[in-house]
Amino acid sequence: VQLQASGGGLVQPGGSMRLSCAASGSTFSTLDDYAIAWFRQAPGKEREWVSSMDRRDGTTNYARSVTGRFTMSRDKAKNTVYLQMISLRPEDTAVYYCAADRYLIYSSESYEYDYWGQGTLVTVSS
Repeated sequence: VQLQASGGGLVQPGGSMRLSCAASGSTFSTLDDYAIAWFRQAPGKEREWVSSMDRRDGTTNYARSVTGRFTMSRDKAKNTVYLQMISLRPEDTAVYYCAADRYLIYSSESYEYDYWGQGTLVTVSS
C-alpha cells in the first residue's frame, strides 16, 4: 500500500488549505478496509495526532487543538482522504502525514499504523 500526501505549502495566518492523501498499490482494495489518520510533526517536536476516521462509517475525531477548524473526509471512488484546514495558525506549521492500517477500525496512536505517506509541509506565516 502506498500513500501519497499532497497539498502543502505556504499560507498566511487565517488562511485555508486542503491536504490530500491518495492510496494505491497492488494490495490495496478500498478505503473501507482501512483506518485512516492524519498526524503532524512540527520542527523540534514529536509527532502528534491530528484526526482519525473510523473505517466502518467514516466517523471522524479530532485533536482538541484543531477541532472546529479541520475537517477530514474521504472519497472512496478516488481512494483519497482529505484534510480541509481553515483558520490556520502559525502553530499549525508542521509536516503532515497520512497513515493507514488494514487491521484497525479506528486509532489515534501512531504506532498502530502500518502505512505512512511521505509527508507534506504546511507553513503558516505572514
